[in-house]
Amino acid sequence: MSGFIALWCASAALASALLAVTRPGIVHGLMWLVAALLSLAGCFYALGASFAGAVQVLVYAGAIVAVFVFVVMTVDATPEALAEERARLAGAWRLPAGVVALVALPLLLGPSSTGLEPGPATVPLKALGTLLFGPWAIGVEIASALLLAALMGARHLGRRR
Repeated sequence: MSGFIALWCASAALASALLAVTRPGIVHGLMWLVAALLSLAGCFYALGASFAGAVQVLVYAGAIVAVFVFVVMTVDATPEALAEERARLAGAWRLPAGVVALVALPLLLGPSSTGLEPGPATVPLKALGTLLFGPWAIGVEIASALLLAALMGARHLGRRR
């Protein structure tokens, strides 16, 4: 039963992700992104990875989406600005799509094409916490300060005069 729920959540996540990148409205795309992230959390819960599901909800569907909402508030969403941006980025999707296809191709062909065999990879929760709050704590705090500075700079540059 949990495999069926995981499959259903995965298909909902895929559909939501596709809708997130194809909707013309910024806010609608953001709401579909939240749906995709929550669907992924449902997949984690259904597959028995409750810690990963909780992290998905707290970090991605909570904190990261809050940052995106802040960025959406700074975007000039007038029809003229959106039309100008669409014209400027008309073919910009081709290079990232090609890179994703090159990276995903060996994964789609199977583990024998990459030379890597999948195996169980368990990390004790205590070891994960020790790494996150031990030697990497300063790096995480520096990255968060840089992100905050970038957001403030984007807000300053994006405000209407």
